[in-house]
Amino acid sequence: MTDKQINITFKEYTSVDELPEADKALCLEAVKALDTSHSPYSHFKVGAALQLKSGKVLRASNQENVAYPSGLCAERVALFNWGANHADDAVITMAVTAQTNDFDLLKPITSCGACLQVMAECEKKQNSPLRVLLYCISGPVWVVEGVQSFLPFLFFEDRLTH
Repeated sequence: MTDKQINITFKEYTSVDELPEADKALCLEAVKALDTSHSPYSHFKVGAALQLKSGKVLRASNQENVAYPSGLCAERVALFNWGANHADDAVITMAVTAQTNDFDLLKPITSCGACLQVMAECEKKQNSPLRVLLYCISGPVWVVEGVQSFLPFLFFEDRLTH
């Protein structure tokens, strides 16, 4: 037996104000997306914003449904919108943030496994990595270069045998 180890590298900024202006603006677009969150059951709003290669920004938010798990996370709402309407315009960066009145958020939230897999599919579709900004409104911002940092054992069809 051999022990193996996987390490990831990400940048942490103590505040959104430390970010380059374009990244800060994208984080603030994700904050605006919180206003469209439909989260009456969890009281946990999530906003996402995509920066496309053309400069266009797409915003999305989580959309809950009383019949769990029929709702969707903000990341998937954003990426499915991109795939259906803007797939010829590559996603360069995604910003994600969250807000709740039920408890204090002291660090950025991370995307769920389903969202990470959809993000990985986006990277594969456009043949380029996706930068991810995880923004805690009252705290730090984590910047990750590429989804594989979150999900080192990505599931792709090339791993399936025919």
